[in-house]
Amino acid sequence: MTEILKQYRLTSPEEPTDEMLQALMEDVAEAARESSAKAEAEKQRRLQTVANEIEEWRSKIAV
Repeated sequence: MTEILKQYRLTSPEEPTDEMLQALMEDVAEAARESSAKAEAEKQRRLQTVANEIEEWRSKIAV
């Protein structure tokens, strides 16, 4: 957390400066990118698991 963000709290009665808002938005954007990347990685992992299960199922049927 940057020093600017430590100075401002959302419950503060004062309005944030433009610099504070910019820092808050950058932090939120970074968190959103990280969350999206994690979600995509988990989706790919699950799809691969299903693909592996289907392949295993098909190989059992073919026997």
